[in-house]
Amino acid sequence: MLSYFAAYPTFLVFAAVVVALVLTMAFMPAFIRFLQTRHIGQQVRDDGPQTHLVKQGTPTMGGVVMLLAVVVTILLVGVPDAETYLLLGAVVLTGVLGAIDDGSKIAHERSLGLTPAMKLVGQFAIAGVFVLAAVNMLGVEPTVNIPFICTVDLGVLSIEIPTGDGSAFSIPWLYVIYCMVLLVGLCNAVNLTDGLDGLAAGTVMIVMIIMAAIAFSENLLEPAIFAAALAGCCIGFLWFNSHPADIFMGDTGSLALGMALGCLSVVTKTEFVVILIGGLFVAEAISVIIQVWYFKRTGKRIFLMAPLHHHFEKKGWSETKVVVRFWIISGMLAACGFVVWFASFMGGM
Repeated sequence: MLSYFAAYPTFLVFAAVVVALVLTMAFMPAFIRFLQTRHIGQQVRDDGPQTHLVKQGTPTMGGVVMLLAVVVTILLVGVPDAETYLLLGAVVLTGVLGAIDDGSKIAHERSLGLTPAMKLVGQFAIAGVFVLAAVNMLGVEPTVNIPFICTVDLGVLSIEIPTGDGSAFSIPWLYVIYCMVLLVGLCNAVNLTDGLDGLAAGTVMIVMIIMAAIAFSENLLEPAIFAAALAGCCIGFLWFNSHPADIFMGDTGSLALGMALGCLSVVTKTEFVVILIGGLFVAEAISVIIQVWYFKRTGKRIFLMAPLHHHFEKKGWSETKVVVRFWIISGMLAACGFVVWFASFMGGM
Protein backbone atom coordinates (compact mmCIF):
# COMPACT_ATOMS: atom_id res chain seq x y z
CA MET A 1 0.00 0.00 0.00
CA LEU A 2 2.84 2.37 0.83
CA SER A 3 5.18 0.81 -1.73
CA TYR A 4 5.11 4.01 -3.81
CA PHE A 5 7.25 5.50 -1.03
CA ALA A 6 9.98 2.97 -1.87
CA ALA A 7 12.31 5.84 -2.77
CA TYR A 8 12.08 6.96 0.86
CA PRO A 9 13.17 3.94 2.93
CA THR A 10 13.62 5.95 6.12
CA PHE A 11 9.98 7.03 5.88
CA LEU A 12 8.88 3.40 5.48
CA VAL A 13 10.73 2.32 8.63
CA PHE A 14 9.15 5.10 10.69
CA ALA A 15 5.78 4.41 9.06
CA ALA A 16 6.02 0.80 10.20
CA VAL A 17 6.41 1.96 13.81
CA VAL A 18 3.39 4.25 13.56
CA VAL A 19 1.12 1.82 11.72
CA ALA A 20 1.85 -1.06 14.11
CA LEU A 21 1.37 1.26 17.09
CA VAL A 22 -1.98 2.54 15.81
CA LEU A 23 -3.28 -0.92 14.90
CA THR A 24 -2.35 -2.31 18.31
CA MET A 25 -3.99 0.56 20.17
CA ALA A 26 -7.07 0.43 17.94
CA PHE A 27 -7.86 -3.27 18.34
CA MET A 28 -6.59 -4.02 21.84
CA PRO A 29 -9.61 -2.55 23.73
CA ALA A 30 -12.05 -4.81 21.87
CA PHE A 31 -9.79 -7.80 22.49
CA ILE A 32 -9.63 -6.98 26.20
CA ARG A 33 -13.45 -6.82 26.38
CA PHE A 34 -13.67 -10.13 24.51
CA LEU A 35 -11.34 -11.79 27.02
CA GLN A 36 -13.17 -10.28 29.99
CA THR A 37 -16.58 -11.51 28.84
CA ARG A 38 -15.18 -15.02 28.51
CA HIS A 39 -13.20 -14.84 31.76
CA ILE A 40 -9.89 -15.57 30.02
CA GLY A 41 -7.25 -14.34 32.44
CA GLN A 42 -3.74 -14.76 33.77
CA GLN A 43 -2.95 -17.47 36.30
CA VAL A 44 -0.46 -16.06 38.83
CA ARG A 45 2.23 -18.33 40.32
CA ASP A 46 1.58 -19.11 43.98
CA ASP A 47 5.22 -18.66 45.02
CA GLY A 48 5.56 -15.21 43.45
CA PRO A 49 5.51 -11.85 45.23
CA GLN A 50 2.33 -11.40 47.24
CA THR A 51 1.70 -8.05 45.53
CA HIS A 52 1.13 -9.97 42.27
CA LEU A 53 -1.88 -11.88 43.57
CA VAL A 54 -4.13 -8.96 42.58
CA LYS A 55 -3.20 -9.68 38.96
CA GLN A 56 -5.01 -13.01 39.04
CA GLY A 57 -7.58 -13.06 36.25
CA THR A 58 -6.15 -10.09 34.32
CA PRO A 59 -6.78 -10.70 30.59
CA THR A 60 -3.84 -12.32 28.82
CA MET A 61 -2.75 -13.37 25.30
CA GLY A 62 -2.40 -9.74 24.16
CA GLY A 63 0.37 -11.07 21.93
CA VAL A 64 -2.34 -12.17 19.50
CA VAL A 65 -3.21 -8.56 18.64
CA MET A 66 0.47 -7.58 18.61
CA LEU A 67 1.36 -10.26 16.07
CA LEU A 68 -1.65 -9.46 13.90
CA ALA A 69 -0.65 -5.80 13.94
CA VAL A 70 2.87 -6.72 12.83
CA VAL A 71 1.62 -8.93 9.98
CA VAL A 72 -0.79 -6.27 8.69
CA THR A 73 1.85 -3.54 9.03
CA ILE A 74 4.39 -5.46 6.99
CA LEU A 75 1.84 -6.13 4.25
CA LEU A 76 0.80 -2.46 4.18
CA VAL A 77 4.16 -0.76 4.50
CA GLY A 78 6.71 -3.05 2.94
CA VAL A 79 7.09 -5.21 -0.11
CA PRO A 80 7.43 -8.65 1.51
CA ASP A 81 10.23 -10.82 0.17
CA ALA A 82 11.74 -14.18 1.12
CA GLU A 83 13.40 -12.67 4.20
CA THR A 84 10.12 -11.18 5.36
CA TYR A 85 8.10 -14.36 4.96
CA LEU A 86 10.79 -16.42 6.65
CA LEU A 87 10.92 -14.04 9.62
CA LEU A 88 7.13 -13.90 9.84
CA GLY A 89 6.83 -17.67 9.60
CA ALA A 90 9.20 -18.30 12.49
CA VAL A 91 7.66 -15.61 14.69
CA VAL A 92 4.02 -16.53 13.99
CA LEU A 93 4.68 -20.23 14.56
CA THR A 94 6.36 -19.41 17.87
CA GLY A 95 3.38 -17.22 18.73
CA VAL A 96 1.07 -20.16 18.00
CA LEU A 97 3.18 -22.34 20.30
CA GLY A 98 2.87 -19.67 22.97
CA ALA A 99 -0.89 -19.44 22.42
CA ILE A 100 -1.22 -23.19 22.97
CA ASP A 101 0.75 -22.78 26.19
CA ASP A 102 -1.44 -19.86 27.30
CA GLY A 103 -4.56 -21.80 26.41
CA SER A 104 -3.39 -24.74 28.49
CA LYS A 105 -2.81 -22.50 31.50
CA ILE A 106 -6.27 -20.98 31.19
CA ALA A 107 -8.03 -24.31 30.61
CA HIS A 108 -6.39 -25.93 33.62
CA GLU A 109 -6.43 -22.74 35.75
CA ARG A 110 -2.76 -22.96 36.72
CA SER A 111 0.36 -20.88 36.08
CA LEU A 112 2.11 -23.73 34.22
CA GLY A 113 1.01 -24.61 30.69
CA LEU A 114 2.84 -26.95 28.35
CA THR A 115 5.69 -28.93 29.88
CA PRO A 116 9.17 -27.42 29.42
CA ALA A 117 10.13 -30.36 27.18
CA MET A 118 7.17 -29.81 24.87
CA LYS A 119 7.91 -26.10 24.53
CA LEU A 120 11.61 -26.69 23.90
CA VAL A 121 10.94 -29.29 21.20
CA GLY A 122 8.68 -26.84 19.39
CA GLN A 123 11.12 -23.95 19.77
CA PHE A 124 14.12 -25.95 18.59
CA ALA A 125 12.16 -27.24 15.60
CA ILE A 126 11.16 -23.72 14.55
CA ALA A 127 14.67 -22.38 15.12
CA GLY A 128 16.29 -25.23 13.21
CA VAL A 129 14.05 -24.85 10.17
CA PHE A 130 14.57 -21.08 10.17
CA VAL A 131 18.38 -21.32 10.29
CA LEU A 132 18.53 -23.95 7.55
CA ALA A 133 16.21 -21.87 5.38
CA ALA A 134 18.26 -18.72 6.06
CA VAL A 135 21.45 -20.49 4.95
CA ASN A 136 19.97 -22.13 1.85
CA MET A 137 17.34 -19.62 0.73
CA LEU A 138 18.79 -16.30 1.86
CA GLY A 139 22.46 -17.13 1.44
CA VAL A 140 23.33 -16.38 5.07
CA GLU A 141 26.95 -17.33 5.66
CA PRO A 142 27.55 -19.90 8.45
CA THR A 143 29.93 -17.57 10.28
CA VAL A 144 29.77 -15.65 13.56
CA ASN A 145 31.49 -12.28 13.80
CA ILE A 146 33.06 -11.45 17.15
CA PRO A 147 33.76 -7.70 16.82
CA PHE A 148 37.44 -6.65 16.88
CA ILE A 149 38.55 -10.25 17.48
CA CYS A 150 37.71 -12.59 14.63
CA THR A 151 35.07 -14.13 12.43
CA VAL A 152 34.49 -17.74 13.40
CA ASP A 153 33.71 -20.10 10.52
CA LEU A 154 31.07 -22.51 11.78
CA GLY A 155 30.59 -24.04 8.35
CA VAL A 156 33.60 -26.33 8.60
CA LEU A 157 31.44 -29.35 9.44
CA SER A 158 28.87 -29.14 6.67
CA ILE A 159 26.90 -31.72 4.76
CA GLU A 160 25.91 -30.99 1.18
CA ILE A 161 22.83 -32.89 0.00
CA PRO A 162 22.31 -32.81 -3.81
CA THR A 163 18.83 -31.58 -4.75
CA GLY A 164 18.80 -32.82 -8.32
CA ASP A 165 18.83 -29.41 -10.02
CA GLY A 166 22.58 -28.99 -9.90
CA SER A 167 22.53 -27.30 -6.48
CA ALA A 168 22.84 -28.72 -2.99
CA PHE A 169 21.11 -28.33 0.36
CA SER A 170 23.71 -27.32 2.92
CA ILE A 171 23.61 -28.30 6.59
CA PRO A 172 26.41 -26.46 8.47
CA TRP A 173 26.06 -28.39 11.71
CA LEU A 174 28.08 -26.14 14.02
CA TYR A 175 26.34 -22.98 12.82
CA VAL A 176 22.90 -24.58 13.02
CA ILE A 177 23.53 -25.79 16.58
CA TYR A 178 24.91 -22.41 17.70
CA CYS A 179 21.98 -20.50 16.22
CA MET A 180 19.38 -22.93 17.53
CA VAL A 181 20.73 -22.50 21.06
CA LEU A 182 20.87 -18.72 20.56
CA LEU A 183 17.32 -18.44 19.20
CA VAL A 184 15.76 -20.72 21.80
CA GLY A 185 17.77 -19.02 24.54
CA LEU A 186 16.56 -15.55 23.53
CA CYS A 187 13.03 -16.87 23.12
CA ASN A 188 12.92 -18.07 26.71
CA ALA A 189 14.96 -15.14 28.07
CA VAL A 190 12.33 -12.66 26.87
CA ASN A 191 9.65 -14.95 28.26
CA LEU A 192 11.34 -14.89 31.67
CA THR A 193 11.57 -11.09 31.50
CA ASP A 194 7.81 -10.85 31.04
CA GLY A 195 7.02 -10.81 34.75
CA LEU A 196 6.19 -7.18 35.54
CA ASP A 197 3.79 -4.71 33.98
CA GLY A 198 5.47 -3.09 30.99
CA LEU A 199 8.85 -4.76 31.48
CA ALA A 200 9.02 -7.06 28.46
CA ALA A 201 7.20 -4.71 26.09
CA GLY A 202 9.40 -1.74 27.03
CA THR A 203 12.70 -3.57 26.82
CA VAL A 204 11.82 -5.36 23.57
CA MET A 205 10.76 -2.02 22.08
CA ILE A 206 14.20 -0.57 22.84
CA VAL A 207 16.03 -3.58 21.43
CA MET A 208 13.92 -3.69 18.27
CA ILE A 209 14.67 -0.05 17.52
CA ILE A 210 18.37 -0.94 17.62
CA MET A 211 17.82 -3.99 15.40
CA ALA A 212 15.89 -1.86 12.93
CA ALA A 213 18.79 0.61 12.82
CA ILE A 214 21.28 -2.20 12.20
CA ALA A 215 19.18 -3.77 9.45
CA PHE A 216 18.65 -0.37 7.81
CA SER A 217 22.39 0.34 7.91
CA GLU A 218 23.02 -2.98 6.16
CA ASN A 219 20.51 -2.06 3.42
CA LEU A 220 18.12 -4.76 4.63
CA LEU A 221 14.96 -2.68 4.30
CA GLU A 222 12.36 -5.39 4.83
CA PRO A 223 13.98 -6.76 8.03
CA ALA A 224 14.27 -3.14 9.20
CA ILE A 225 10.54 -2.66 8.60
CA PHE A 226 9.89 -5.94 10.40
CA ALA A 227 11.88 -4.83 13.47
CA ALA A 228 10.27 -1.39 13.39
CA ALA A 229 6.80 -2.94 13.30
CA LEU A 230 7.68 -5.05 16.36
CA ALA A 231 8.86 -1.91 18.17
CA GLY A 232 5.63 -0.13 17.22
CA CYS A 233 3.35 -2.89 18.46
CA CYS A 234 5.28 -2.93 21.76
CA ILE A 235 4.74 0.83 22.17
CA GLY A 236 1.04 0.44 21.45
CA PHE A 237 0.79 -2.48 23.85
CA LEU A 238 2.46 -0.47 26.62
CA TRP A 239 -0.59 1.82 26.71
CA PHE A 240 -2.59 -1.12 28.08
CA ASN A 241 0.23 -2.99 29.82
CA SER A 242 1.56 -0.12 31.95
CA HIS A 243 1.08 -0.57 35.69
CA PRO A 244 -1.52 -1.61 36.68
CA ALA A 245 -1.85 -3.66 33.52
CA ASP A 246 -5.17 -4.08 31.72
CA ILE A 247 -3.79 -7.04 29.77
CA PHE A 248 -0.68 -9.21 29.55
CA MET A 249 0.97 -10.35 26.32
CA GLY A 250 1.26 -13.93 27.58
CA ASP A 251 3.61 -16.51 26.13
CA THR A 252 1.93 -15.77 22.81
CA GLY A 253 3.74 -12.45 22.75
CA SER A 254 6.89 -12.99 24.81
CA LEU A 255 8.03 -16.20 23.10
CA ALA A 256 7.34 -14.72 19.67
CA LEU A 257 9.23 -11.51 20.46
CA GLY A 258 12.22 -13.46 21.73
CA MET A 259 12.26 -15.61 18.61
CA ALA A 260 12.00 -12.46 16.48
CA LEU A 261 15.10 -11.02 18.11
CA GLY A 262 17.05 -14.20 17.48
CA CYS A 263 15.92 -14.50 13.88
CA LEU A 264 16.81 -10.87 13.16
CA SER A 265 20.29 -11.48 14.55
CA VAL A 266 20.77 -14.27 12.00
CA VAL A 267 19.54 -12.17 9.07
CA THR A 268 21.66 -9.15 10.08
CA LYS A 269 24.69 -11.29 11.03
CA THR A 270 24.73 -10.03 14.60
CA GLU A 271 24.58 -13.50 16.15
CA PHE A 272 27.21 -12.55 18.74
CA VAL A 273 26.57 -8.83 19.33
CA VAL A 274 22.88 -9.56 19.99
CA ILE A 275 23.96 -11.09 23.30
CA LEU A 276 25.02 -7.58 24.37
CA ILE A 277 22.13 -5.79 22.66
CA GLY A 278 19.68 -8.06 24.48
CA GLY A 279 21.89 -8.16 27.56
CA LEU A 280 19.04 -7.57 29.99
CA PHE A 281 17.22 -10.66 28.73
CA VAL A 282 20.45 -12.65 29.02
CA ALA A 283 20.91 -11.45 32.61
CA GLU A 284 17.35 -12.47 33.51
CA ALA A 285 17.90 -15.96 32.10
CA ILE A 286 21.29 -16.37 33.76
CA SER A 287 19.82 -15.38 37.13
CA VAL A 288 17.37 -18.29 36.86
CA ILE A 289 20.08 -20.74 35.79
CA ILE A 290 22.34 -19.68 38.68
CA GLN A 291 19.50 -19.81 41.19
CA VAL A 292 18.42 -23.32 40.18
CA TRP A 293 21.99 -24.66 39.98
CA TYR A 294 23.04 -23.19 43.36
CA PHE A 295 19.85 -24.30 45.11
CA LYS A 296 20.25 -27.89 43.89
CA ARG A 297 23.84 -27.96 45.12
CA THR A 298 23.43 -26.20 48.47
CA GLY A 299 19.73 -25.92 49.24
CA LYS A 300 20.24 -22.15 49.50
CA ARG A 301 19.39 -19.25 47.22
CA ILE A 302 21.71 -16.57 45.83
CA PHE A 303 18.86 -14.25 44.83
CA LEU A 304 15.85 -13.55 47.00
CA MET A 305 13.82 -14.71 44.02
CA ALA A 306 14.48 -15.36 40.34
CA PRO A 307 14.20 -14.06 37.64
CA LEU A 308 16.24 -11.01 38.54
CA HIS A 309 13.39 -8.47 38.51
CA HIS A 310 11.66 -10.35 41.34
CA HIS A 311 14.86 -10.16 43.41
CA PHE A 312 14.64 -6.37 43.43
CA GLU A 313 10.93 -6.49 44.22
CA LYS A 314 11.77 -8.61 47.25
CA LYS A 315 14.37 -6.00 48.26
CA GLY A 316 11.56 -3.45 48.50
CA TRP A 317 11.65 -1.73 45.11
CA SER A 318 8.22 -0.89 43.74
CA GLU A 319 7.17 -2.61 40.54
CA THR A 320 7.29 0.67 38.63
CA LYS A 321 10.80 1.47 39.89
CA VAL A 322 12.08 -1.96 38.80
CA VAL A 323 10.52 -1.60 35.35
CA VAL A 324 11.82 1.91 34.67
CA ARG A 325 15.33 1.10 35.89
CA PHE A 326 15.40 -2.09 33.83
CA TRP A 327 14.33 -0.03 30.78
CA ILE A 328 17.31 2.24 31.41
CA ILE A 329 19.69 -0.71 31.78
CA SER A 330 18.28 -2.30 28.63
CA GLY A 331 18.76 0.96 26.75
CA MET A 332 22.36 1.24 27.92
CA LEU A 333 23.18 -2.34 26.91
CA ALA A 334 21.43 -2.01 23.56
CA ALA A 335 23.24 1.27 22.84
CA CYS A 336 26.59 -0.29 23.77
CA GLY A 337 25.83 -3.21 21.49
CA PHE A 338 25.01 -0.86 18.63
CA VAL A 339 28.23 1.10 19.18
CA VAL A 340 30.27 -2.11 19.14
CA TRP A 341 28.50 -3.33 16.00
CA PHE A 342 28.79 0.03 14.23
CA ALA A 343 32.50 0.43 15.02
CA SER A 344 33.14 -3.09 13.76
CA PHE A 345 30.92 -2.53 10.72
CA MET A 346 32.68 0.69 9.76
CA GLY A 347 36.07 -0.86 10.44
CA GLY A 348 35.31 -3.61 7.97
CA MET A 349 34.35 -1.26 5.19
